[in-house]
Amino acid sequence: MFSLENIGAHLSDPNTAWVLSGTMLLGLSSGVIGAFAFLRKRSLMGDVLAHAALPGICLAFMLTGTKNSFFFLIGAIITGVLASMAISTITRFSRLKEDTALGLVLSVFFGFGIVLLTQIQHQPNGNQSGLDQFLFGQAASLVGEDVWVMGSVALLLLVITFLFFKEFKLLCFDAGFGRSLGLPMAALDLFLMLLLVVAVVIGLQAAGVVLVAALIVTPAAAARYWTERLDVMLILSALLGGLSGALGTLFSTMGFNFPTGPLIVVAATVVFMLSMVFAPRRGLLAKAWRLSQVRREATRDRILQALYEAREQNEDLVTVESLSSRYAIPSRQLERAVRNLVGEGWLQVKDQAGERMLTATAAGWNAAYETVLHARLTEVWMMHENEVGSTIRDSDTGAVREDIPDELLPELHKLLVLHGREPRWHPNSSKGFEGGMQS
Repeated sequence: MFSLENIGAHLSDPNTAWVLSGTMLLGLSSGVIGAFAFLRKRSLMGDVLAHAALPGICLAFMLTGTKNSFFFLIGAIITGVLASMAISTITRFSRLKEDTALGLVLSVFFGFGIVLLTQIQHQPNGNQSGLDQFLFGQAASLVGEDVWVMGSVALLLLVITFLFFKEFKLLCFDAGFGRSLGLPMAALDLFLMLLLVVAVVIGLQAAGVVLVAALIVTPAAAARYWTERLDVMLILSALLGGLSGALGTLFSTMGFNFPTGPLIVVAATVVFMLSMVFAPRRGLLAKAWRLSQVRREATRDRILQALYEAREQNEDLVTVESLSSRYAIPSRQLERAVRNLVGEGWLQVKDQAGERMLTATAAGWNAAYETVLHARLTEVWMMHENEVGSTIRDSDTGAVREDIPDELLPELHKLLVLHGREPRWHPNSSKGFEGGMQS
C-alpha cells in the first residue's frame, strides 16, 4: 500500500496533485508567518483569527451570493482585523488580561459566525454554498483555481516576510530599540497580524476553522527546537509545515478515507514530537544527557572534595556511607562515580572492618587539590563579585566557567587568605598554596 508505485499512481491523479500542491503551499506560508507569531508569543492569536474569519466568510457569501475565494478572503481579512483591534482595545482600556480578551473575542466572533452560517443554511441556495466545509476543512474540494489563489497569496506572504525581515526581527526581540530608531512598531505589529490573518484564511478550506491554528503554531514550535537563529528557524518552520501538508495529504489519499485537514495536523504533531525528543541541543534526550553529565561531574567533585577536606583533617580515608549521607547522593549514582574514578586511576577502594573506605592515588590527590582550589576561588569570587569587577561566568549560559582568567587569580588568592579558605595541604609537598600558605 505504501510502495513507490502506489504513491506514484496517486500523485498522477490531477485532483491529488492539486490538493498536494495546495497543502504544501499552505504549510510553507503558515510556517513562516507562524514563526513570527510564535516568537511574539501570539500563538493563540492564530486560533482567534481563524474563528473570527468565519463571520467574514459568511457575510461575503450573503452579500455576493457566490462562493468565490477572493471575496471570502476579503471578508475574512476584515473580520480578522476587527478581532485583532478588539483584542488590542480590550487589553489597552480595561484591566482584563490578554488571555481573557482572546477567549472573549474568539467566542463572540465564532458564535456570530455560527449564527450567520445557520441563517445561510436556511436560504434556498444555502445547501449548495458549501460553507460548512470551512468548519473542519475539506482539502479534497480544492480545485485548480483555489490552488492558484493559495499559491499566489503564499508567495506574496513569503516575499513580504523577506522584505520586512529586519523589522519583524526587531519587533520580536527588541521592540523598544526599534522604537528608538524611529520605526513604527505598533504599525508593524498590526501589519504582522494582518499577514497572520491572510495566512489563516488561505488555510481554512484545507484545514478548517477549528484546526488551522495548529498549522500556524506547530511547525514554528518544532523548528524552535532545532536552532537558535531566526533565519534558520523561518526556513525550518516553512519546510516542516510543507512536509506536514505533504504527509497528511499522502496518507489521506492512500485509501484510509480519513479527512485531509486533521491528518495534516496529526502529521505536524508527529513532527513536533520528534523534534521535542530528538533535537540536538533543546530536545529532551539532549537535555537528559546534559543533566546526567552535570550530575556525574558534581558527584565526582564531591567525592574528591570530601577526600581532600578529610586530608586537611589528617584523615586519608572516607567511607562510602558518609559520602552518601553527607551529600544525599543516590547510591547507584555514587557507585557509578566511584567506579569511574577507580577506572581513571584517581581512587582506591579498601575494605576495613567490613566498611568500604575510599582514598585517593597520587594523581587523585592532585585532582582533588585542583577541584577544591577551583571551588573555593569560585566561592570567594561570588562573595566579592561586585568588588572584583571581572566575571568568570559564561556570557551565553551564565554558568561559572571551568577556567578562571589568569588576571583574576592574584586577587582571588588574596581573598582566599582573607577568609581563611585557602587549601591547607598540597599533594606535592615541594609546592605551597600559590597565595603564600605553605603545606
